Amino acid sequence: MIRFFDIVFSSLGLILGFPVLVLLSILGYFDTGSPILRQERVGRHKKPFILVKFRTMKIDTPIVATHLSSSASITRLGNILRRTKLDELPQLWNVLKGEMSLVGPRPCLFNQVQLIVERELRGVFEARPGITGLAQVNEIDMSTPKLLAETDQKMIVNFSIKTYFYYIFLTILGKGSGDRITF
Repeated sequence: MIRFFDIVFSSLGLILGFPVLVLLSILGYFDTGSPILRQERVGRHKKPFILVKFRTMKIDTPIVATHLSSSASITRLGNILRRTKLDELPQLWNVLKGEMSLVGPRPCLFNQVQLIVERELRGVFEARPGITGLAQVNEIDMSTPKLLAETDQKMIVNFSIKTYFYYIFLTILGKGSGDRITF
């Protein structure tokens, strides 16, 4: 049933959001010259997939977890995209393709070894990664791998249609702040 809702909502989001996607792509082109970021992430069952999102950092920024990046790397447009969470909009394509869900553990990078170990211990990779979830609405980010993995596990164990819509609702209301950047 969740997959059905993912397909419906991601399709609607991509169709209705198409003008916004085009506008942000054009603005992003003038901001960095390359508005879309394609990055390999750890997916369900630890299979790699290419996550797509709007670029919010300079092109030469090292590929590390967001909390390890410098705030100086964030572009002016990137700052707006992060605050409004519009940088995540292209991930609806990942949801439509079945690589992600609207709700699930945020997909990490393969170089986040400690987080991968913690998630493996708790069976988190059995779930499809998501755009939002329990950790995101509670402002728990990848800078605390054990706490994040424990929170992801709690979300998975208690997952239902009700919690699916609850996390989406909280995200739409602006709950959570995303991954923190070092200053």
